[in-house]
Amino acid sequence: MATLNLGPGRSVYYEYDAAPGGKPTFVFINALSGSTAQWQAEIGPALRDAGFGTLCWNFRGQADSAFTAGDALDEGTITSDLMRLLDELSPSKPVLVGLSIGGLYAANAYLRGADAAGIVFINSLRMDGLHLGWVNDATARLARTGGAQLVMDAMLPHIAGPAFLEKMRPNALGSAPYEAMDETSGIYQLMDGARSASWDIAYENIKIPVLNLTGTHDKVFYKPDVVAKLLARLPDAREIVFDDLGHLIPVEDGKRTADALIEFGGGL
Repeated sequence: MATLNLGPGRSVYYEYDAAPGGKPTFVFINALSGSTAQWQAEIGPALRDAGFGTLCWNFRGQADSAFTAGDALDEGTITSDLMRLLDELSPSKPVLVGLSIGGLYAANAYLRGADAAGIVFINSLRMDGLHLGWVNDATARLARTGGAQLVMDAMLPHIAGPAFLEKMRPNALGSAPYEAMDETSGIYQLMDGARSASWDIAYENIKIPVLNLTGTHDKVFYKPDVVAKLLARLPDAREIVFDDLGHLIPVEDGKRTADALIEFGGGL
């Protein structure tokens, strides 16, 4: 548990366990509302038990990572922070694992020169357009109106698998009051910054092995035709589809996520 200083008032919190014998290190890149805890609960320990290294970190604006009022917490900033963290720690054979928009940050880090042995997209493949822009703008408006509780109540039935939805039901729909999210908070600044991210990237130039994990109960971001089109542009890609899971695959089923990563890492 440590922090990388990025300048006055700026830092990223990380948890790094080096890989023994130069084996691959899984580098986890959160979704906008994620944290190291979602990876460390089950997935990180399983990977380390299998002989791999792990690096979990939080974006500026997430828990224990500091930002200043002048920071733009957008794609450029988060990708740059990821690249700097990789340069600082030099993990062996990094496998960049991105959940949701974290996959975009992973791809852009590689395309801008970061060392990587592989990339894992977890419900990340999407294209710019009216639908995605609408979702991003609406989510930010929900947060401004009723905070994280309203976002969860409105979005979760459309992105989660049935088992996870049932598990989360006691925490939703009246369990807490709606309170507008502070627009200067880290999580809101990350949501706002993500609205300008471009998903039009050069998939053909990702020359390393790629694993794509898809949860079909993600009814907001998962578009089968889009995923198929983008997978076809990747030179070396394979896919695992979970018909009973949704957008948050690592949280919904950590064991199967870890199993998929272990198999992928073993092939590297």
